[in-house]
Amino acid sequence: MPGRLLWAGVGLLVVLPMVALLVIIKLSQFDTMATAGEQMQMPPEPVNVMKVREARWQPKVAAVGSVVAVQGALLRIEAEGIVNSIGFEAGARVEAGDVLLRLDAELEQAQLREAESGAALARLSFRRAQQLRRSQSISQSELDQVSANLKQSQARVDFFRALINRKTLRAPFAGQVGIRQISQGQFLDKGSAVVSLQSLDPVYVDFSLPQQRLADLQQGLAVTITSDSYPEQAFAGKVSGFNPEIDTVTRSVRAQATLANPDGRLRPGMFVAVHMQLARSNTVLLIPQTAVVHGPYGDAVFVLEEGEQAADGASSLVVQSRPVRLGVRRGDFVAVTQGLAVDERVVSTGVFKLRPGMVVVVDNSLAPDFKLDPRPGNS
Repeated sequence: MPGRLLWAGVGLLVVLPMVALLVIIKLSQFDTMATAGEQMQMPPEPVNVMKVREARWQPKVAAVGSVVAVQGALLRIEAEGIVNSIGFEAGARVEAGDVLLRLDAELEQAQLREAESGAALARLSFRRAQQLRRSQSISQSELDQVSANLKQSQARVDFFRALINRKTLRAPFAGQVGIRQISQGQFLDKGSAVVSLQSLDPVYVDFSLPQQRLADLQQGLAVTITSDSYPEQAFAGKVSGFNPEIDTVTRSVRAQATLANPDGRLRPGMFVAVHMQLARSNTVLLIPQTAVVHGPYGDAVFVLEEGEQAADGASSLVVQSRPVRLGVRRGDFVAVTQGLAVDERVVSTGVFKLRPGMVVVVDNSLAPDFKLDPRPGNS
């Protein structure tokens, strides 16, 4: 028993120094790793950077409007009768004076021939009376009576011609006809609708502006029209007139713009967005909209600043968050009214991955191509 205890003590004396040595080695390794971790720095984050630039923008006012034909009417027949012939196809273009509809006028034609025959006889009687009057064979009162009969006969001819004309519908102006509302052989009452005729080039666009814009409103101002029917196209025109009075209910003024419409894309009754360019201009500071960080307490951007100087004398670049106040938007850009100065550098993309004080490196090799949209925005 004493021998076993002796050997156990010898074993402990041999093992304990070895365990202590292993513990010391591991602690040294952990200390070395901690020191290296403290000295290790994350590589700089590559970012796209753009300078704040100054530009002059003409303010633009947004409104909603409706397209109105310069000339447009629902054509109706002025007489009653049976449809004899239809001279148009639905959707066709017609010129002023083209015959669109003829009603049966056989009875009126017969009455016209009778009236023309009577007028011819009255004309012969008048010539004979003139000869007799020159030879003093009849009195002046008899000649006057014959002259009155001639005028009465001619008026009767004119009456039947006008009656026949009322049974013929002609295009009052050039334009495009719609869907016909009558059929061959149909009996029409006086005033029956036949077809819609609209002149599509040019067209008007009616819109309203609040009375606060009355001082800015004047004829000749440029307008741009957009429609959800043609989202990739903008139509240009000019303000051609506006009402001199203010609507007492809406406190707005009604204005009208004229636009060329050679391809007929804008149709009467179409809902459109109107952007009117004012005559005055403002100086604004522009940054890309992607540079803005929207937060619960307002908007901010990341501005590029010089960081601490390294041992080799080179300075690093860091980003700092700065609150800004934004103005009008147009295309990919937004105007900054407060918080930035000209030529300051802001991070233009990827702002969601940045933190204040983060070291960055500028890499614009893959920067997007920011553009000003030709269609104006709100002001």
